[in-house]
Amino acid sequence: MAGRPRVGVLALQGDVREHLAMLARLGADAAPVRRPEELAGVDGLVLPGGESSVIDKLARAFGMQHPIRSAIADGMPVYGTCAGLILLADRITGAIDGQETFGGLDAVVARNAFGGQTESFETDLEIDGFVGGPVHAAFIRAPIVSSVGERAKAIGALPDGRIVAVEQGNLLGTAFHPEVSGETRFHERFLAKVRARR
Repeated sequence: MAGRPRVGVLALQGDVREHLAMLARLGADAAPVRRPEELAGVDGLVLPGGESSVIDKLARAFGMQHPIRSAIADGMPVYGTCAGLILLADRITGAIDGQETFGGLDAVVARNAFGGQTESFETDLEIDGFVGGPVHAAFIRAPIVSSVGERAKAIGALPDGRIVAVEQGNLLGTAFHPEVSGETRFHERFLAKVRARR
């Protein structure tokens, strides 16, 4: 495993296996992360899709909230998809009472912006900095980025202008699920950040 980037996937709830499989396919040493000592052993972290309020509660129960916040503040590369994007945002709208985020991403994210499961959809998107054509994106009870602060940059939007992909330094977030559609370029971009920081 020497020389391979060590990447964790927060494995409290959500589509953990899909991310682990994608990262392994791209040459990473990928492992589930549930405890602070496991987080300390990785060079980057993926926050998966799932239910953001449940992941928030479990992160606090497992003593993970503050270690993840510290890792983000220290510059660890973190990639959040769907619920993971919500958890990365400094501010959220539509949250349940008491819901918190890890923060770090200078953006406001609207939870369940597209409605319930029946409003799930797929579409093609142009992403800044990607070569090889548009991204096929799967939106499942997805959030949107309702505003982006000065430190963050929108890198992908729907045709109506709603922001669905954002980047800020070592942080990357998408409202959709590349790990479900088989799109590798976001994970490759994230792994490039991990390698650069190593």
